[in-house]
Amino acid sequence: MRQIPLNRRSFVISSAAATGGLMAARLPAKAALADKVRVGIIGIGGRGLNNLVEIEPSGGIVAALCDVDDKRAAEARKKWPDVPFERDFRKLLDRKDLDAILVATPDHTHFPAAAMGMDAGKHMYCEKPLTHTVEEARILRNMAAAKKLQTQMGTQIHSGDNYRRVVEIIQAGVIGPVKEVHVWCAKSWGGNGQQPVGEKVPEGLDYDLWLGPIQPVPYSKEYVPFNWRKYWAFGGGTLADMGCHFIDLAFWALNLDLPTRVSAEGTPVSPYTAATELTAHWDFAARGDRPAVKVHWYDGGRKPAVEGMLKWDNGVLFVGEKGMLQADYGRYSFLPKEKFEGVKLPEPTIAKSIGHWKEWLMAIRGEGKPLCSFDYSARLTEMVLLGTVAYRAGKAFDWDAKNFQASDPAAQAYLTKTYREGWSEKLSGYKQYLKG
Repeated sequence: MRQIPLNRRSFVISSAAATGGLMAARLPAKAALADKVRVGIIGIGGRGLNNLVEIEPSGGIVAALCDVDDKRAAEARKKWPDVPFERDFRKLLDRKDLDAILVATPDHTHFPAAAMGMDAGKHMYCEKPLTHTVEEARILRNMAAAKKLQTQMGTQIHSGDNYRRVVEIIQAGVIGPVKEVHVWCAKSWGGNGQQPVGEKVPEGLDYDLWLGPIQPVPYSKEYVPFNWRKYWAFGGGTLADMGCHFIDLAFWALNLDLPTRVSAEGTPVSPYTAATELTAHWDFAARGDRPAVKVHWYDGGRKPAVEGMLKWDNGVLFVGEKGMLQADYGRYSFLPKEKFEGVKLPEPTIAKSIGHWKEWLMAIRGEGKPLCSFDYSARLTEMVLLGTVAYRAGKAFDWDAKNFQASDPAAQAYLTKTYREGWSEKLSGYKQYLKG
């Protein structure tokens, strides 16, 4: 198949689970493409618009737009007035002139858009968390591998210089073997435990399409466009929102895979809304030269109580045998500082990113591999969402990742969801990918 013409320059990338750099290999494109990748975008307001403006500077073409809300879609449609527009993403996925799809919808429609898109042979970029349920994450991971498509999750911080430097330092053993990590976020996407009273759907919003595959929930302005993250029907609270960003650093640096045991506790559990405060814990078995690791998450104002840590609103604290390293999106600090004065840092092994969106588009054109492909990001998402499962189930459970089995029946029930009529037959068919 013909590859898109591009500069012959090679570049170095890091493997997602890597201990160092890897020379990028030339990968086959999925289909014969034009000189630039033609991308359809599903969800073009807010976060979607932020993604949209990155496509053309990264070497792609904005080739189709889709949104269910006229008000939210207005700015993007004004900027790209000649680009075809659809309300129903299923119609956009039917287009034969698209090479790739970018999904920036609420969490509950990530999976149907991504799975149907890959089923149609489209390369896929999806915002975090990759899916709404653990089962959906496993399916997308296996589906992407089976179809050999180029994928990327929207954890843009993964492409930042600071995360890469922290990964190099941890993997070089500067603070010694790490057996414990604490991750915290000041946000609180929790609710009051109640389902809002139904209201009239505003003009210009196709609420039925906004609901997509889930069981009908009466419209409320509480859901659209912003606060849906507070509600289990659509999102997963603070952990689902921010876990894939902050926990990503520990997942990458320590070459984590899937946990063996999960537990969580927080404010009283509601069938409708997420926790206003949550603490979650994951146990990981030893892997290669890395010892067993415990990862802890705190949100809604909760923080770890570790002596000597810096008072940051958000952060990741690696606890090693020789000391600690505390980091966030743009900085890191050794602790205690005096112990690490003059410490020799490792030589860089992970190349500077060419850009999160460009990395994906270049891979589609046959050059390199996205670092947050679904092979990596679906495992990260599965880990994160298991934390919300433990909280909702109300008890700790062992996780048999190979057999996709929780030791507690209540936890097992929260791994999936039932899709509504008109969607269930199509989406349930993708369960064939659950076991790989």
